[in-house]
Formats: sequence, structure tokens, C-alpha cells
Amino acid sequence: MKTLLMIDSSLGQARGHLAKRMLEAAAAKNGLVLVDVPNDAELVVVAGQSAPDEAKLNGKRVYFGDVEHAVREPDAFLAQAKAEAKLYQAVKTAGPTRIVAITACPTGVAHTFMAAEAIESEAKKRGWWVKVETRGSVGAGNAITPEEVAAADLVIVAADIEVELEKFAGKPMYRTSTGLALKKTAQELDKALLEAEIFRPAKSGGAPTAGKKKEAAGPYRHLLTGVSYMLPMVVAGGLCIALSFVFGIEAFKEKGTLAAALMQIGGGSAFALMVPILAGYIAFSIADRPGLTPGLIGGMLAVSTGAGFLGGIIAGFLAGYVAKTISSRLHLPQSMEALKPILIIPLLASLITGLVMIYVVGAPVAKIMAGLTHWLQAMGTANAVLLGAILGAMMCTDMGGPVNKAAYTFGVALLSSFVYAPMAAVMAAGMVPPLAMGLATILARNKFEQSEREGGKAAMVLGLCFITEGAIPFAARDPIRVLPCCIAGGALTGALSMAFGAKLMAPHGGLFVLFIPGAISPVFLYLLAIIAGTLLAGVGYAILKRSDTVAGNVV
Repeated sequence: MKTLLMIDSSLGQARGHLAKRMLEAAAAKNGLVLVDVPNDAELVVVAGQSAPDEAKLNGKRVYFGDVEHAVREPDAFLAQAKAEAKLYQAVKTAGPTRIVAITACPTGVAHTFMAAEAIESEAKKRGWWVKVETRGSVGAGNAITPEEVAAADLVIVAADIEVELEKFAGKPMYRTSTGLALKKTAQELDKALLEAEIFRPAKSGGAPTAGKKKEAAGPYRHLLTGVSYMLPMVVAGGLCIALSFVFGIEAFKEKGTLAAALMQIGGGSAFALMVPILAGYIAFSIADRPGLTPGLIGGMLAVSTGAGFLGGIIAGFLAGYVAKTISSRLHLPQSMEALKPILIIPLLASLITGLVMIYVVGAPVAKIMAGLTHWLQAMGTANAVLLGAILGAMMCTDMGGPVNKAAYTFGVALLSSFVYAPMAAVMAAGMVPPLAMGLATILARNKFEQSEREGGKAAMVLGLCFITEGAIPFAARDPIRVLPCCIAGGALTGALSMAFGAKLMAPHGGLFVLFIPGAISPVFLYLLAIIAGTLLAGVGYAILKRSDTVAGNVV
């Protein structure tokens, strides 16, 4: 065991030197490996009642013992230290609280940055030093340095997906969602102060822990993690397919042409990787790196057996939990432990996942997917309109929350089966709430405060970009009126989109996707659907809005 010996500086030089020499000799006799810095130590033994720079001991197993006992019986002292050492957290000194935070959402666009802004604003109101690192769609922004981590009193992780947190090892950590960090910022910061627990990363592929908040995320977060990694693949593939259609709907069938090359990039490569990426990162979210290989293999088998995205989801969860179980339950001699994450877990988990996918899951799920695809492609107008209305209403129900994400994931997943209509309805309806709120601030200008009118302009821009969350400030102030109006508008847009037979190749980008020829069709009817829903929701709210409605109160 790697051990750091520390001597209370108040003991005096001679006495401290004697205690250290006695403990070093006893440590060598008992097979303990002595280290010089806290970061390398598994156990910290302190002779005395205080240690220099105690903040560096956070998250370590530390034992404080009587120096007389250490000098008199060093062997017994070390044995007692190993048995009674406890996880240490330094007592905070008076002064401004220093916090660092991480925000991340599945798409890495809206909630990530809005939650970061909310945390920064609330922390500064309290006089705290704060820095928020955003794990957005283009990677980490405003990255937190090791020095800032060391100086921080508290780490807040507002994430709907799994993110790398190893650099925060040993720090008090509180985990929440981007939605709560955005809508209930003050309450979440209060809870963080009370409920933060020391964060300890996993050592061999198991889930990392932060005290009693031991990755209670559940399947929803794991699914969203897979979706977040899959999205760039879907966007790139969908737009490449759309570009191939510029040369004609069937131009890609002529080998050697640019249209054929674009279809090979989009449909033959990017879309072929969608399901494996989804499955691989669901497994990664559950079991960390050891889950990635069996998850990717299971996803490939879902594609080859025709099980599609449903099979990929099953493969991801199966691979993740199998890898996690093997990691935690299989105990090997110390000499073989290093083989677990690189050989034993990937091999066993891949075998189990692969055999289950081939002999149990593949055929029946393939039939379900084939039936679903056939039904969607052959559905009558009435069924299409109903499905579009349901998806549209779901997109506007909680502005980026679980219901919204469920509808969005459904639309994205169907792209792998080359079913494009539901995705069109989903994106069109998702643009309605922020566009409608912006329209309401124009139509009923006198009913809104200046700050709300400015917010309406920003909401319209966000709406054009398909960032539904742009309507959250309005929904938070006046949910009783905003939500029904938005749900009605979204349902109308979704229904019209499906009735018009609109198809969308890319799962994000809003109206800016129009610059890609063939990405949306038919363009004018699709725009008509969005305008109709926006008018219904915007005019409705402009009429219902009370001029005496103030933030936080509904009259």
C-alpha cells in the first residue's frame, strides 16, 4: 500500500524526527511503500493532530494518531492506521466560497450554456468566486485548470450525460441536471453546500462515486449520453445524403459520380455508424471504457441483424451492465488485475453481448423494426397527422426536458431506417415556442417589460436555430399561459408537417438547414407549418398575457 507519513509540525524538530524514523522503519518491515506527495498516496498517516496543507488530503484515507504511540509501538500504530483511517475532508476556512462547475446536455447547444450562465449569475450574487466549464458540442469551453480545481471549495456538475470528471478527484462534488440548474439555480446551490460528497473516480471501469449520489442517473442519462455522441454522425450523414439528392433523387445509383460518393459517405458510412456509436456510448456511460468495445460490437450486430436503433439501444444497455458486472464481481490476483480492462472484460462482455444479440435479440427486434418502418411509410393521412400532433405537443411540453428529449430521440432514431417525416415534424414543432414568445412580445408590446421584450428578440433567434429552450424564461415566469399556447402551436405544426409529407434529412440546424439543397422538402409547405404553429401560439399568448404578470407570479 502506498503510504505518506506526515508529522505534526508543532511537535518540535527532534521529537518529530524520531517519530518519522521509527515509522519509516516499521513501514519498511510491514511492506508499506512510502511516497512523498499526497496525490500518490492510498493512505496518509499523521503523527499528531494536524498536518501541513490539509486541503491536499481531501478524498484520501487519513489517520491522525498520538505521536507517543507512534514512537513507542510503531508497528501497532501503523496497523491501527490501516484499520481506522477515514476519508478526509478539510474544514473550510472563512471567506468567499470558491466553486467550479461543469455543464453538459445531450446536444451540447442550449441547456449547456444557459445552465452555465444561471450558475455564474447566482454565484456572483452571493459574492462567490465561480468558473463554469461548458462541455458543449464543440468540446470543453472555458476549461478549468488544475490550479483552479485545487483552490475550489466545491464542484457542481450539472450534466444530463456522462462527462469526464477525473480531475476533480478528492473534491466535494454535487451532481444535478442542467434543467434544475437553469430553473432552480438558487435551490440547487443551497443543496450543493449541504449535500456535496467527496468524489472518487472508478479504478477499474466501475461507475465513479460522489458520496451518496452514487450515479443514481439511471437508464435515461445513459441513453442521452449515447444520443449525444450519435448526433454529429446523424447530422453529417443526413446532410451528405441531402447533397447527393441535389443531382437527382436516383443520381447516386450511377457509380463513380459525385452523387454516389456523397451517398457512400452519408448513407454507407455515417449512417452505418449511427447505431454502433449509440450502443457503444450507452455502454460507455454505464461501465466507462471497458463497456465501449462490447457496446460497439453489439451495435454493429444490431445493424447486421436488422434490429436497427431498437437493437442498438438493447445492445448498449446489455453490454454496459455486463461489463460493469464483470468489473465489480470478478476478482483476480493482483498480478492479473491489469488485464481486466484491456482483455478480460472486453472479451467476456463482447462474447456475451454478441451471442445474445445474434441468438436472442436480433431476429425478433428486426421484425419489430421492419413492422414499425412499414407502418410509418405506409400510414394514412389521418394517422400521420395524429402522430405529428403528438410529437409536436411533446416537443413543447417541457422545453428540452425528458418529454421533449423522448420525441426528439424518436425522430433521430428513425433516420437510421431512412424514415424522415417524423424528424421534420419534431424539428418544426421545436422551433415554435421561442418563435411564438418573440412574436408575442411584438404583438402585445405594452404587456411586457423592457427586459422581456429584449428576451423576445433573443428567443426568436434561438427559435430559428431550433433551440426550444429559448422559451424557458417565459415559461418559468408564466407557465399556466405559456405552456398550453406552445403545446397547441407545436401540435398544429407537427400535424401540418406530417400532413404535407415534409421530410428532413438532418436532426438539427433549424431553418439554416434550408441552405443545404434537398435537406428539407417540400420547403414552402414546411415553412407554412412552422408559421401556422407560431401564429397560433404567439397570438394566443399575446391575448392571454396579463400586463400585471410579474416574474414569479401569475395573476
